[in-house]
Amino acid sequence: MGILTLQEALGLAETQHLDLVEVSPNANPPVCRIMDYGKYKYQQSKRLQEAKKKQIQIQLKEVKLRPKTDEHDLAFKIKHVRRFLEEGNKAKISVIFRGREITHMELGQSALEKFATELQDVSVIEVRAKMEGRSMFMIVAPKK
Repeated sequence: MGILTLQEALGLAETQHLDLVEVSPNANPPVCRIMDYGKYKYQQSKRLQEAKKKQIQIQLKEVKLRPKTDEHDLAFKIKHVRRFLEEGNKAKISVIFRGREITHMELGQSALEKFATELQDVSVIEVRAKMEGRSMFMIVAPKK
């Protein structure tokens, strides 16, 4: 349209039943655009919603064990963790010690090592086996 005065631009926008929107206020002279501002804001919010929909949120799933958990139960829980990893989520494997079980930490350590070896084809160990209070845990993430 070229360079117009403010009154001319407002009059032109009014005749088209649109809004005069300032695009670049720092330019000399300031740059304005004639458009339907409500429609523009609506399309912008729809674009943001669409972008959020395409984002992947990674969750941290947790599996709890005891040091005396049997082999079959461990295999069952390994299968669960494998499914979590294939879905793209991280997994936290916790071994909870009760009472005097705390004196046999090597049982919990061996359970976590078994998880690590069984899942090494689909996972990367993010946090190695670590004690925190009466529980030992390890965090695994899916391979890229």
